[in-house]
Amino acid sequence: MSKQQDIAIAQKAVPSNKTNSWQSFVRYFMQNKWLYILLIPGMAFFIIFNYIPMYGIVIAFKDFDVVKGIGASPWIGLENFRYLFKSQDFYEVFRNSLLISLYRLIWGFPAPILLAIMLNEVKNITFKRTVQTIVYLPHFISWVVIAGIVFNFLSPSNGIINYIITEVFGGKAIPFLQKPEYFRSIIVISDIWKETGWGTIIYLAAMAGIDPELYEAAIMDGASRMQRIRYITLPGIIGTITVLFILRMGSVLRNGFEQIFLLYNPLVYEVADVFETYTYRVGLLEGRFSYSTAVGIFQSVIGLILILTTNKLAKKYGEGGLW
Repeated sequence: MSKQQDIAIAQKAVPSNKTNSWQSFVRYFMQNKWLYILLIPGMAFFIIFNYIPMYGIVIAFKDFDVVKGIGASPWIGLENFRYLFKSQDFYEVFRNSLLISLYRLIWGFPAPILLAIMLNEVKNITFKRTVQTIVYLPHFISWVVIAGIVFNFLSPSNGIINYIITEVFGGKAIPFLQKPEYFRSIIVISDIWKETGWGTIIYLAAMAGIDPELYEAAIMDGASRMQRIRYITLPGIIGTITVLFILRMGSVLRNGFEQIFLLYNPLVYEVADVFETYTYRVGLLEGRFSYSTAVGIFQSVIGLILILTTNKLAKKYGEGGLW
């Protein structure tokens, strides 16, 4: 058979292969159609609330006027970003956002891992489930309610903490929420209390996938409890830890709006004002929508860089990554 004939046969086979691939896809889709149907609400949510609004980021490069609209507002290029990097407020907000996020990362990220390991070592199922329920219930409580609890606990006049300080130790009442030196600690502690239990569920699910025979073999070999945790449990969940850490790094400059907004006041702005509260005041209260959008873009770019860097480092050191 000549070379030309081989080429002709190969060219005829290409449409057939494409047809077979399409038929295989249609067959697979029909077999799993209900799974794809269930995906529609989630996909619609992200398209409507995450992708379509991306058009609005163009106002960061415009002198946006509500009356004129996005299209008719004049272009000003990078003027908002120049003002952003020259502003003294920006560096204070950047410092606060970074420090609070780092404190949460240092103290809050390991907390659910430690709690999950401790619960995994509990053999009494009833006690284990009771503790699980108790620790993850705060996740479902609104920050509005939690802020009220924090105010009541730390109140200088009738809070339980100040009652102990004054009545038990004979000290003076401390207005914790009005003292800059205490505010960040209050934010981090209340966040850990609220979210640690929920994070624990993820790690417990990962631990459930570890082969029980590994623990049995380790016990027979005389491994202690700490050795089993170190050489079996932690390596078994390291993939989950890596993925969650990468995702957490992407939100380093995002501290959430509700918690800080509900707890802070002008007396602690110097340590409490973060990007979310800053853009709220500047964007909504002062009406500087273009400038606040520029701040949001800066946050997103830094988050993207951190995710890409963390993911690359995780793959480099053999722990896998998100992609």
